[in-house]
Amino acid sequence: MTDYVWNPTDEYIENANVTRLGRAHGHATLPELRQHSVEDVAWYWDVVVKDLGIPFRTPYDAVLDLGAGIEHPDWFVGSTFNLVDACVGRWLADPADACMPAVIHEAEDGTVTRLTYAELADQVERVAGGLASYGIRRGDAVALFLPMTVEAIVSCYAVASLGAIIVPLFSGFAPAAIASRLQDAEATAVIVADSTVRRRKTVEMKRLLDEALVSCPSVELVVAVGGRVTEASRQDDRLTVPWSMLVTASDRKLQPVDMAPTDTLLLAYTSGTTGRPKGAIHTHAGFVVKTASEVAYSFDVNRGDVFCWITDMGWIMGPLSIFGAHANGAAVLLYEGSPDVPDTDRLWRLVEAHRVTMLGVSPTLIRTLRAAGTTTYAGYDLSSVHAIGSTGEPWDPSAYDWLAESVFHGRVPIINFSGGTEVGGSFLAPYPVESIRSCSLGGRRSGWTSTWSTTTATRSVDRSANSSAGSRGPR
Repeated sequence: MTDYVWNPTDEYIENANVTRLGRAHGHATLPELRQHSVEDVAWYWDVVVKDLGIPFRTPYDAVLDLGAGIEHPDWFVGSTFNLVDACVGRWLADPADACMPAVIHEAEDGTVTRLTYAELADQVERVAGGLASYGIRRGDAVALFLPMTVEAIVSCYAVASLGAIIVPLFSGFAPAAIASRLQDAEATAVIVADSTVRRRKTVEMKRLLDEALVSCPSVELVVAVGGRVTEASRQDDRLTVPWSMLVTASDRKLQPVDMAPTDTLLLAYTSGTTGRPKGAIHTHAGFVVKTASEVAYSFDVNRGDVFCWITDMGWIMGPLSIFGAHANGAAVLLYEGSPDVPDTDRLWRLVEAHRVTMLGVSPTLIRTLRAAGTTTYAGYDLSSVHAIGSTGEPWDPSAYDWLAESVFHGRVPIINFSGGTEVGGSFLAPYPVESIRSCSLGGRRSGWTSTWSTTTATRSVDRSANSSAGSRGPR
């Protein structure tokens, strides 16, 4: 057993987002807020939308309609919504907000790229216009076989802007794993990186995709990010174009289309370790509201913060990090490469250089850093970190306590949350304003019951249900 416990200071509690939410509705304690939220989930998600200022194009008439039964909830009834409005467009009206950092990318070789919210919006509009000019339409499934790069974020928003469906793929997949997911999603297009770098070695991603596409006849368009593909080419019925041509393919800067709140935003595939991979269907409003609330209340992220989670686009933490951080006006720091290259100080240098406020790590990464046996972390300025996130595997007390006590001196909480691809977030997690014992998963999430949440459960893909305006999306 370990005696370590995180106990928040009065100042931390006073300034926390979840404290603001509770007090605004007469709840002096976190248990009161939790209890109200599970007794009346419609009330909870309504106050979350209002507290975080999440914009709906057409306001909803009711938060929740269970007329078709609890297994078929209809969320944000009567509204229209688009992810891009909530995560990018909302920050453009105020010039100060438009100039805030939105994306920071650091490659393994140390190269850094930055985009403001205004620059991100411009690229999203251009890429959406390019995709549309090559025939991508509402309801098409567009797979992203990309590492954690600027193009990955731009692609997500461009696809969602058109009402098409994002299908993120793990950048380390072999051809068979890629093919099985493209087949299941009936993907129309794939955006792929020519290559990436891991541990100083080049990984040929497009070559892996080309092998997979032999058995994926639904794919009609491939967009290649990188220098090797420099002109358009056609093989059989499939067109391959370079990213640069996509960006300049249309003079139109397309605005996001109106979507029903329960229209499909993305298909997030399970790992396949316990059976055939399954596509979890997540919706425009449900996924955005859930991830925005996770980032705001669990990780206490605010406008102007820097959110960094060491992850991949193909796992649910990739989209959660991007959409949740941007819905709160924070910058997303993407790291492309191995976090222990060139040495085990890489993570601490990232934090110091980019003033990371929310750091997401895996227990395996922390065990690796601890096993290195160095104390060089003490030489880095880690004072910007306000919270640490973790998910995906169990902690052991020695690694958890080393990170909490030795590295961060007990001054920041570790938010260890359990959920998954199907949930699109967590169903168990602590809040930073409560005492947290070593390795604890806290308690039940606010606004969550054991039966359903704001996003739909895993089920087989039915793309036809999302093909027309105003549809409710796959069930």
